[in-house]
Amino acid sequence: MPNSLDTTAKDTWPQLPLSAWEQTYATLHMWTQIIGKIRLGLAPMVNHWWQVPLYLTARGLTTSPIPYQSSTFQVDFDFFTHEMLVLTDHGEKRSIALRPRSVADFFQETMDTLRSLGIEIAIWTIPVETEERIPFEQDTKHAAYDPEYAHRCWKVLANSARVMHQFRSGFIGKVSPVHFFWGSFDLAVTRFSGRRAPMHSPSPNLAHFVVIEAYSHEVSSCGFWPGAGLGEPAYYAYAYPEPEGFKDYPVLPGEAYYSKDLGEFLLPYEAVRKASSPDEKLLSFFQSTYEAAANLGKWDRTALERT
Repeated sequence: MPNSLDTTAKDTWPQLPLSAWEQTYATLHMWTQIIGKIRLGLAPMVNHWWQVPLYLTARGLTTSPIPYQSSTFQVDFDFFTHEMLVLTDHGEKRSIALRPRSVADFFQETMDTLRSLGIEIAIWTIPVETEERIPFEQDTKHAAYDPEYAHRCWKVLANSARVMHQFRSGFIGKVSPVHFFWGSFDLAVTRFSGRRAPMHSPSPNLAHFVVIEAYSHEVSSCGFWPGAGLGEPAYYAYAYPEPEGFKDYPVLPGEAYYSKDLGEFLLPYEAVRKASSPDEKLLSFFQSTYEAAANLGKWDRTALERT
């Protein structure tokens, strides 16, 4: 179990083969959905659902402060000590162990812990953006937790977020935070052209009104996804609406390709991890796929970009 800061390049971009931690991934996905839905239930609405994601910290993931009546609290996942912390602005602190345990057990202890702090919240317990939709309180199937791979996943997310923040800094138009969407379990940052978009078509296992709000305006989005359904972790980039010629645009680096099934450019994580300069390789992917969207979509790049 990791208990100190990684110092080598190998540790900075650790191996994350999907087959080695797929069950932990599935369990952790449901745990983050529980916490994300608690934030969704209490935080005021923000455009494009930006009030619902989680954020990377130096130790894990956080909700950031959540309002509750006249107070605030936050929930943090710590992937060093492998515990989930509930912290309040009254100085109270509760800890829930991250260990092999069912989603149902985790859900029950989480709700009991909140009630012990005087926080009453009811959430819709059906998972979203997944084919398997077992209610949290009934889910005894997903119960795996490998602390080594949970830590590795966080490390990849943290370093991906670091590079994504650098990429984000070059854009002065409307741009999202670098945030972790628990529905699809991916890290994302999104740039906007400033123009409204046509109504998005429905997406599987997600309410259409959610999709309409998320894609109300033209976007160029990129991020990291651990790869459930794909077979390997990968970085992705897409445009909505997708401009003519987007899929054939010459993007970097050479390992990147367009997936017709997903309608996105993909760059395997392994190509980044093994690169002599992972940051540069990843930035080239983000920048070239953005240029594909912006150039073909006729964005006003002079007004939107930092020179």
